[in-house]
Amino acid sequence: MDQSNRYADLTLSEEKLIADGNHLLVAYRLKPAAGYGFLEVAAHVAAESSTGTNVEVSTTDDFTRGVDALVYEVDEAAFGDKGGLMKIAYPVDLFDPNLIDGHYNVSHMWSLILGNNQGMGDHEGLRMLDFLVPEQMVKKFDGPATDISDLWKVLGRPEVDGGYIAGTIIKPKLGLRPEPFAKACYDFWLGGDFIKNDEPQANQPFCPMETVIPMVAETMDRAQQETGEAKLFSANVTADFHEEMIKRGEYILGEFAKYGNEKHVAFLVDGFVTGPAGVTTARRNFPDTYLHFHRAGHGALTSYKSPMGMDPLCYMKLARLMGASGIHTGTMGYGKMEGHGDERVLAYMLERDECQGHYFYQKWYGMKPTTPIISGGMNALRLPGFFENLGHGNVINTCGGGSFGHIDSPAAGGTSLGQAYECWKTGADPIEYAKEHPEFARAFESFPSDADKIFPGWREKLGVHK
Repeated sequence: MDQSNRYADLTLSEEKLIADGNHLLVAYRLKPAAGYGFLEVAAHVAAESSTGTNVEVSTTDDFTRGVDALVYEVDEAAFGDKGGLMKIAYPVDLFDPNLIDGHYNVSHMWSLILGNNQGMGDHEGLRMLDFLVPEQMVKKFDGPATDISDLWKVLGRPEVDGGYIAGTIIKPKLGLRPEPFAKACYDFWLGGDFIKNDEPQANQPFCPMETVIPMVAETMDRAQQETGEAKLFSANVTADFHEEMIKRGEYILGEFAKYGNEKHVAFLVDGFVTGPAGVTTARRNFPDTYLHFHRAGHGALTSYKSPMGMDPLCYMKLARLMGASGIHTGTMGYGKMEGHGDERVLAYMLERDECQGHYFYQKWYGMKPTTPIISGGMNALRLPGFFENLGHGNVINTCGGGSFGHIDSPAAGGTSLGQAYECWKTGADPIEYAKEHPEFARAFESFPSDADKIFPGWREKLGVHK
């Protein structure tokens, strides 16, 4: 049934819709199935994600029609054989505020704008590319409670432009028992700043939380005393049940508090698998603790290879609305994960109070920023180019192999990461800088294939003959 006469109005002005501030706007890439018209399917998407269905129903009244989602722009040839562009305006009244405080919740919003419409049979692809949240809604989402400035404060740095936080992931990500795990933490903290649990590390029988966390807390205290520098640990509290997450969080904070280091703890939540409820459980129960949003599994939703799901930019915006203090953004083409250099917009959308997205200019109206967390195949040699592309180094970077794969030690690996940042920040030539900074220099020998690709001729310049 073609519902375009009800669920499409191509005379609507986007400029006026934005100025009025009464609609959430969404841009999609749509590829209709064979035998279906573009506007027909676009209107069906609007109907399915608001007030409609595939037949006329007797319960529809005039008020119901007033909260219809409406297709207001189409470009059938925008993406060639991958489909066309359509934009839909969703009335704010469609979205669901909480009973307890009137805040909006991401889970309901997500279920409308990218829910059942994904499974419709009259399209071959429906991918959300960008969305615009109006001011009246932005101000009623939780947003982050803490941000990177809280970590800079712990590290004794300026709370504005405090710079790069050199981190790692304990490797191997599974298989270490408590004593080796704690030793690996110590070995890295002698040179680096930040350690995160990898997403599977939590409460395995061979490494139970109630055994390993006290060891890590004691290890942090010892490393801090030895180096005279503050250290950070991101502990995985992910679980299916909110009470289990709270139990884990309270236990972890209690153990680190024994050394006065509870402010040195972040909570890692696998936000894709737990969903907005898991993120919000941590955000609301532990508002003083940095909320580290790990996105394990997101590629099923955000991969550029897929005709479905959403662009990574949309996922970043959802994470900020939920209240993530930091979220993994990928490596923007500089690491092992899918990505490209123009993905710096993911970081800008998280960090800035306003930013031009793929289709919409989003204002955040004073909402705290979310930190880009850079992870996946990075090392000291890849970092200068990454910083140059991004334009700054106010990020958390977790290098697993880039630290534990350093030829000398994990501490040297951690030190080399900080040196890579200083090299870029001061505008030094990396080869010349390496001659005066041995940990960075040894990164060339630790990761020779990267060195050959990024710095051809490095062996001769650094006097390495093997």
